[in-house]
Amino acid sequence: MTMSIVYQDDDLLAVHKPPGLLVHRSLIDKHETRFAMQMARDMVGKHVFPVHRLDRPTSGILLFALSSDVARLLTEQFTAQQVDKTYYAIVRGHPDEQGHIDYALKEKLDKIADKMANQDKPAQQAQTDYSRLATFELPHPVGRYASARYALMRLSPHTGRKHQLRRHMAHISHPILGDTTHGDGKHNKFVRQTYGFNGLALTCQQMVLQHPVQGGQLVLRGEFDERLVKLLGQWGMSRAELRQLEND
Repeated sequence: MTMSIVYQDDDLLAVHKPPGLLVHRSLIDKHETRFAMQMARDMVGKHVFPVHRLDRPTSGILLFALSSDVARLLTEQFTAQQVDKTYYAIVRGHPDEQGHIDYALKEKLDKIADKMANQDKPAQQAQTDYSRLATFELPHPVGRYASARYALMRLSPHTGRKHQLRRHMAHISHPILGDTTHGDGKHNKFVRQTYGFNGLALTCQQMVLQHPVQGGQLVLRGEFDERLVKLLGQWGMSRAELRQLEND
């Protein structure tokens, strides 16, 4: 399991986190020995400060500050919802070409890590924009339908709730492939057995923010998750076509 550097300067480090890697040590998996935070520290030879999170099964851009002062400035941008994040996902079914999901989410607490947290917090505002980039229909019966239908989606969350994209897509009945908590087990099994796809079909592809020290807009863009490239390739979408969709 390796990480690649997307961007680095004296203040920031952005990496591409592979799926299956925890950002930092957690009670969720006490036996895990490798973490993105530790690996990033080893890459640059100094302490790093995480300023946002990616779920363990989600791949993509993970941003670190290289000082506590820069971490504070970046955290303020994330808290103020001033950072634009773009994710790509493969979902079950064919959603509308474009849409806006405004559906409040109750905070998800882990039984171990969050056992001391307030269990009765009200649902928090959560908003996501989405656009459908491509559709696929495969001649395989899954469930009660004669064919399996999927779509490649671009997702833009405007808030940062836990599992927001996974829960929002499930809310509109188009769960993300590979989501074992909110998804469709029959379709997860189908793509795993038929196409060898394991894990969650969700990646953070781009992040746009203001550089906290230098000023000006900073666009962070990573390589597309090879797992998704391979799966889409089996469905007839070339790497060049995928790259063109990213640029549109």
